[in-house]
Amino acid sequence: MELYHGSNVVVDTHKILVNGFYKDFGYGFYCTVMEKQAQRWALTKKKEHIVNVYVYNKNNDLKIKKFNEMTDEWLEFVVNCRRGNDHNYDIVEGPMADDTIWDYVEDYVRGEISKTSFWELVKFKYPTHQIVFCTEKSLNSLEFERSYKIW
Repeated sequence: MELYHGSNVVVDTHKILVNGFYKDFGYGFYCTVMEKQAQRWALTKKKEHIVNVYVYNKNNDLKIKKFNEMTDEWLEFVVNCRRGNDHNYDIVEGPMADDTIWDYVEDYVRGEISKTSFWELVKFKYPTHQIVFCTEKSLNSLEFERSYKIW
């Protein structure tokens, strides 16, 4: 499977960065199967806009959590990860909570909107995808293929 990572540099040696803000599925190396989404990620970076392309070789020894769509389980998992709680998966894959969706997540957590309202607000968003490699063991299944600049 081909995966994409948007950045401002060529990332031929990928690694897990454990700093900054908590993300949807915790710390890790984030990629996507959607090339246009990786291009959007790259365009948010200063200076260069680079898409890195990888080949993912599935490893059945890894502990993988996959969310096929936004569900109550996905919502609770994202809330826990964004709050800094750890999980024990090597790879987590599923939809992305962009900034707008995250605002709705926060509203839900504060009790300002119901779960039903949350699902109504997010159901019209465009499709997203992310796959995060959370452990060094999982990174071994990812091979750098090439990169290209977006102008």
